[in-house]
Amino acid sequence: MNEEAPRGKLVVFSAPSGGGKSTIIHALRERFPHMRFSVSSTTRSRRNGEVDGVDYDFLTREQFLEKVEEGDFIEYEEVHGQLYGTRRSRVEQDLRAGRDIIFDIDVLGALTLKKVYPEALLVYIDVPSVEVLRERLVNRGREEIEEIERRLTRYQFERDKAERFDHIVVNDDLDTAVEEVAEILESYGIG
Repeated sequence: MNEEAPRGKLVVFSAPSGGGKSTIIHALRERFPHMRFSVSSTTRSRRNGEVDGVDYDFLTREQFLEKVEEGDFIEYEEVHGQLYGTRRSRVEQDLRAGRDIIFDIDVLGALTLKKVYPEALLVYIDVPSVEVLRERLVNRGREEIEEIERRLTRYQFERDKAERFDHIVVNDDLDTAVEEVAEILESYGIG
């Protein structure tokens, strides 16, 4: 008689651009190497060093919308003029195999995913202040000032939605934030 593997767990991270979410996720993946990273699909251009199918599934807008019509997305959103989404087939395959999955998606996508998977754990990585966020965005040097202003304008909208998350962790000190999130994951049964 075959026993099914226990179903995997879903941990969803959202944060404003510049909040440190990617750095925290990277540290958590080293600490919890068994966790899989959910590869989202996007219509945005590939950045230096990104690999199609590893960092994102890079799709044209037409390809993305075709997959929406096919019902292939659990959630998708348009953020800063680009489409981002989570494909159902990828998630279900990992969950059935008992794999825990880390998601890196925006707040609206996270809340939509929680409707489909109520057991998902939502963690919002916040910044100490808007001023700190502005400084981080400027210092990383990836966006023009207009893009930075657009991201700052969206911050309050995202932060208001984050009140519906299971946990909010302020990334004032990276090591402290990583420890706090690791403790949350361990209390959720990931370890």
